[in-house]
Amino acid sequence: MPVSVFDLFSIGIGPSSSHTVGPMRAGRAFASRLTGAPVATIAVDLYGSLASTGHGHGTLGAVVAGLMGSDPETVDPDAVTASLAELEETGVLRLAGGTSVPFRLADIVLHPLTMLPRHPNAMRLRAADVSGTTIAEETYYSIGGGFITNDSEGEVAEAAIPVDDAVPYPFSSGAELLAACASSGLPVSGVALANETATRSADDVRAGLLRIHDVMESCVERSVGRSGTLPGGLTVRRRAANWFEQLTADDPAHDPLFAMEWVNLTAMAVNEENATGGRVVTAPTNGAAGIIPAVLYYALTYVPTVTAANRDDTVVRFLLTAGAVGSIYKERASISGAEVGCQGEVGSAASMAAAGLAEVLGGTPEQVENAAEIAMEHNLGLTCDPIGGLVQIPCIERNAIAANKAINAARMALRGDGVHHVSLDQVVETMRQTGADMSTKYKETAMGGLAVNVPLC
Repeated sequence: MPVSVFDLFSIGIGPSSSHTVGPMRAGRAFASRLTGAPVATIAVDLYGSLASTGHGHGTLGAVVAGLMGSDPETVDPDAVTASLAELEETGVLRLAGGTSVPFRLADIVLHPLTMLPRHPNAMRLRAADVSGTTIAEETYYSIGGGFITNDSEGEVAEAAIPVDDAVPYPFSSGAELLAACASSGLPVSGVALANETATRSADDVRAGLLRIHDVMESCVERSVGRSGTLPGGLTVRRRAANWFEQLTADDPAHDPLFAMEWVNLTAMAVNEENATGGRVVTAPTNGAAGIIPAVLYYALTYVPTVTAANRDDTVVRFLLTAGAVGSIYKERASISGAEVGCQGEVGSAASMAAAGLAEVLGGTPEQVENAAEIAMEHNLGLTCDPIGGLVQIPCIERNAIAANKAINAARMALRGDGVHHVSLDQVVETMRQTGADMSTKYKETAMGGLAVNVPLC
């Protein structure tokens, strides 16, 4: 069953969908079970990737913010910082239900070398009364893109807006998506829209997608107004503001010769804001959040058929198409860097973006599928090895490179007729198998690759 576009594009805060957004949702879900209960103590254990890169990804603070009742879509990032500072000063955690318990971030127990069976991003939350008797306990798994599961439910929990089972065009593969397009005569975006409108009106879908795009644009605007260095200790310089100033002076009329540089800027601006812990759109993850906004910027700025009159329609078509392809990765493989490496994050985002651009360029469903395949084929094996566990190096530049790959993939597909040797389904399965074979040290643990070969100071 296709995943809703509003699950793949959800509004949250940085720096990581799996390490920040998911854990916050898990903490909030657990706290909601404790309302009115005689809670005296809270215990939090983080396992695997959440433990090994949790400090750099903001996981510890995200879980606690969730326990306080924060929701990633609506929370003010500055308010989270203030609440955590107060917690460290007072040693008192006020749960969402109103109960106060003694707690500090240092009380969170990390198990970086312990992988629980279901997923490498795991957390266990326990509440006890004054006698030490367990009142509630749950193990949650943050499976990428802000999605969470738990041992009790055994399924995806707290998806943004679930798609009903009664969609007119169910698909979970590229072949099924193409078959739906062929039988209906609809483009990929049309099939996706028909499925979305099984549970909400077309006007609601349109308004929701335009709001998502507004958040993407606002993210860039905030980022290009910031200077200095990124938080976290690596003293990585912010470049977006300086680049924006230079490009505005060098290319005031947006000459297509400068297109690649504006795409680079957009992708990097989003990911600098993500690294700051600011508000971003998970697309389909935070670590890859800059790719789709950058390619969509290219479509709106440099595709001749896009005008002021059809700009909003273009945004909707692009995001619906990208979401349809993203749902295939979510269903058949993974979008979690901790599970399959960065190919699941940046690779999936590039594939989604290439598909969206191919449709905007007038591609057939077969050409759209080809564009998605090309983009992923050339991101296979991409490792997730953030230096210091921070979503900064190589993540920020990697988004810019992948955005340009996506544009190239779409343009290559449009030069063909949609007939090609490697199908999208074959490349998705290859990505899944590659992720399964990949060493754990290359899957968001900061235990291999650049993370161990580049000194932190």
